[in-house]
Amino acid sequence: MPSITSSRSALLPWLATAARLLLGAVWLVAGASKITDLDASVRAVRAYRLLPETAAQVVGAGLPVVELLLGVLLVVGAGVRAAAAVSAVLMLAFGVGIAAAWARGLRIDCGCFGSGGELAAGQDPTYALELARDAALTVLAVLLARWPGGRLALMKEPS
Repeated sequence: MPSITSSRSALLPWLATAARLLLGAVWLVAGASKITDLDASVRAVRAYRLLPETAAQVVGAGLPVVELLLGVLLVVGAGVRAAAAVSAVLMLAFGVGIAAAWARGLRIDCGCFGSGGELAAGQDPTYALELARDAALTVLAVLLARWPGGRLALMKEPS
């Protein structure tokens, strides 16, 4: 009969793989939803009113490309530790932005999946849900950066 330790050791690489695929899928969906309308992506960044106009334009136009790149790296399993670390930093930045918008009473959509930062008529912001989602994804990214080993990866990461 296998021991609990050996069962846990066998399960951990599959958990890392699931985390990698989940985080990668989130990035792919987010990037794909914005890459075809970079103006909306810039508007979403601008809606937070945190960056100067030039920086908002650069971030808004560049973010979908970064998201797609992170998604591809995580899904194929290449550079997992680095992609997860960058993911954690971005998720923290997104959380700060959402919290700042909420604290300042802004009524915007996070723009995470291509809305351009605009709420639909009669829609209320869902800041608490967005913060909870980003916090969970941040924890996932941090754990994946620490323990990137998994199955079905293009590159094997050192543990």
